Amino acid sequence: MTRQTKLGTFVKTASPQVIEILGTTGLDFACVDAEHAPFDRGTLDLMVMAGRAAGIDVFIRIAEINPAVILSALDIGAAGLLVPHVDSAEQAREVVAMSRHRGGTRGYSTSPRFAGYGSLGMKEALRAGENAQIVCQIESEPAVRAAAEIAAVPGVAGLFVGRADLALSMGLDNSRDPRVLEATRHSLAAAAAAGKIAGMHVGSNAERDEFAAQGADWFIVSSDQTLLRQAAQAIAG
Repeated sequence: MTRQTKLGTFVKTASPQVIEILGTTGLDFACVDAEHAPFDRGTLDLMVMAGRAAGIDVFIRIAEINPAVILSALDIGAAGLLVPHVDSAEQAREVVAMSRHRGGTRGYSTSPRFAGYGSLGMKEALRAGENAQIVCQIESEPAVRAAAEIAAVPGVAGLFVGRADLALSMGLDNSRDPRVLEATRHSLAAAAAAGKIAGMHVGSNAERDEFAAQGADWFIVSSDQTLLRQAAQAIAG
């Protein structure tokens, strides 16, 4: 792994204490999975608040590309968004526009957490709003074909390969099928060539090291649920 490699894990349990615990580790970030786990707006707010208190960045994987969803996640102070099913550069540009005040369509208020609850001036708050990272998930064959164009969109911080949905889009049920792995390599290379985050989900450190050798540098390793289950099973023997 390179010095720039960032490591995190998915959080699927609706408890801010999970974020607090992860803040005591060497992880760089946590990604709250609002796409596949039961998080409402109030709970997401507590998860991000816990991250700030614990000193760990909290990303949110949003459930859908929707202006209100993006506005809410960024207003509560998420370090960035993991955006599912971005299939084209045009769609990526729309997502970026939804996330930006200047040159975009994101509504502005000085009162949310990202703006320091009114303690920041408008210029400083706008600068803070521009810092949120937008990472687009590559989860279909059209997205793979458009990976270079998506990565080139200004405001896109990186690409994140979602191998499970990518496999399904190919009519497969194995995320390690050679066709999926080739599409993964292609997408990671497109991100790296653009100087952007090259991210993916992996199940283990061994898999992390495998894909780091192919240029991936931003990993969500496993999840809180899986880590808990594995630790409990190790005790059970």
